[in-house]
Amino acid sequence: MADKRTAVGFRVELKEIKYPIIGESSSGSRIWDIDGNEYIDVCMGFGVHLFGHQPQFIIEALQNQLKQGIQIGPQAKLAGEVAQIVHELTGMERVAFCNSGTEAVMTALRLARLATSREKIVIFDDSYHGQFDGILAMAASDDDIKSSPVLPGILQRMVDDVIVLSYGTAKSLEIIKTYAHELAAVIVEPVQSRRLDLQPKEFLQQLRQFTKEASIPLIFDEVVTGFRIHQGGSQAWFGIEADIATYGKCVGGGTPIGMIAGKAIYMDGIDGGQWYYGDDSYPQKLQTFFAGTFNKNPLSMAAARAVMQHLKTQGPALQENLNQRASKLVTAINAYLKQEDVAIKMVNFGAVFRLVPSGNYSYKSQPIGLDLLFYKLIEKGVYMWEGRNGPACFISTAHTDEDIDYIISAVKESISEMRQGGFFAKKNQPNSQINVKQPDRVRGAL
Repeated sequence: MADKRTAVGFRVELKEIKYPIIGESSSGSRIWDIDGNEYIDVCMGFGVHLFGHQPQFIIEALQNQLKQGIQIGPQAKLAGEVAQIVHELTGMERVAFCNSGTEAVMTALRLARLATSREKIVIFDDSYHGQFDGILAMAASDDDIKSSPVLPGILQRMVDDVIVLSYGTAKSLEIIKTYAHELAAVIVEPVQSRRLDLQPKEFLQQLRQFTKEASIPLIFDEVVTGFRIHQGGSQAWFGIEADIATYGKCVGGGTPIGMIAGKAIYMDGIDGGQWYYGDDSYPQKLQTFFAGTFNKNPLSMAAARAVMQHLKTQGPALQENLNQRASKLVTAINAYLKQEDVAIKMVNFGAVFRLVPSGNYSYKSQPIGLDLLFYKLIEKGVYMWEGRNGPACFISTAHTDEDIDYIISAVKESISEMRQGGFFAKKNQPNSQINVKQPDRVRGAL
């Protein structure tokens, strides 16, 4: 088996303790591995399990659908109902379904290019929009808008029309204004999962104002933030209306799903627009390519309906309570880290959080002590996936106050034990840990 997980975040110094946690079972906030170890899970399916593992309302929906069958071919009977609730919660006019966040982003960009007849798109450094080749770009230099592929195997011509800018800066807004006549879209992760402490509301407002004036579609990638930070996602949180938004993860309740939602002027590119029986109407809008064998598959639609109905029934209190619980975790841990003069901090956006070095930092590299801290937490029964520099951690509605208290204690105990080994020395205190050089990353390993 070829498995990217074995190479993600690889460090030569830590190779011998790079041990895969293989899941056996799960329930609520807990997972168990094949060795019988129990963990409080804060990976939560990379953000999929907003309600914890095996919530009864999703399990029942899936079981009921399995009894009815998995009809691939005819139209899915639940898709319209799911789309209607998405419309009610987000205000988006039309919704289309696919199988992943990557597919949703790919389709959103295709629709924007169709509607504008332009080619270039703007993305921002440190954002994550899936594994579509046409988005896997990085800035070639600070003084040039030319982009290059993030890794070998991605063709240069696939990213020639991608401009990668710094997120949240006035300079980036000026560059967008300069190239406005060439831009098919600006796509943003409103709060980047890799930079949760960067929450540039004013920048987003200015970006929205200009893109609207310049008729440039603004795309919100809400695969992580959608329905999590607020019932209406980041758009409702920041009070900004995007033209198109992409969703995924928690919407599928553990089944593969992606959604593209947006204004009809863009979404009509999927099917040519609405038409009616008994008159001369027809799909008259220009259409682009959109297809997928498992789009709107019955299991995903059954789970999505259960999720969306639950979100609608629970109301905004669900996200408010979740955010408050996460705030308790972050506040307690940061108070301890400050008191003990530890050069790391916990950052969050609602119930999404991560530990990062204090001061300026990059998700692309981090101190070896922080990598070791994650292994210590796993040893103490708090599961964080082995990528470290990848997706953030998540609190679900299944996490209890006792779970939060345990995570706080595990962080404190881990740091205390690591200090005894010479890591996380206080200021003006010599660091007695083994001197490790900054490792060369394995080629192709993020």
